Amino acid sequence: MQSDPEAGPSELPAVRTKTLQELRELYAGMAAPMEWFGWLNRAATGSHRRRLFGRAEGRVLDVACGLGMNVRYLPEGIEYVGIDLSPDMLARARRRLGHLGPGVTFREMDAGALEFPDDSFETVISALSTCTFPDPPAALREMARVCRPEGRILLVEHGRSDVPLFARYQDWRAEAHYEKHGCRWNRDPVRVVSEAGLRVRDHWRGRLGIVTAIEAEAG
Repeated sequence: MQSDPEAGPSELPAVRTKTLQELRELYAGMAAPMEWFGWLNRAATGSHRRRLFGRAEGRVLDVACGLGMNVRYLPEGIEYVGIDLSPDMLARARRRLGHLGPGVTFREMDAGALEFPDDSFETVISALSTCTFPDPPAALREMARVCRPEGRILLVEHGRSDVPLFARYQDWRAEAHYEKHGCRWNRDPVRVVSEAGLRVRDHWRGRLGIVTAIEAEAG
């Protein structure tokens, strides 16, 4: 397990946060390109998703599931529920994965206000999502609330690079990148999870320190 990188400009307060409706409209335009270029996403993060999400057990909630890409990395025999803010993303996910039957379901929902009782899932997973949530701590606390005390919260995130030159570029382009993509790409995911009150069991980084895999539990 690697140590956390030194905090940098990524920890400065965000200038502006998009509303839920702005994010829905943004994702409506991004759904088709994300499906077309899914192979690129898999190439960049697939090994991390496979290694981490292979630990999932029981009933699994996928928060900000998007196109449902995480299903392929889960063990067989689990019950999967994917939630996302975007109806456009969910429509494509249902079309792509509807053949998997009743063990895979999708629902439109805000990650910051999950419509499930406490302790509803053995495992909660999410990929490349905390950088997009309007209120990351609230969404992470919701993940912890609906996950059983003995369960796992498994996150594959991206953030500020370990390579100083690229990290400075991320900082320089942070606001422009957020306006175009709705993504804060220069945060430290481990710090975000810890500051939300979750306990980090394990984590590792890859892809120049940009991709971080995290196993956490409720604090």
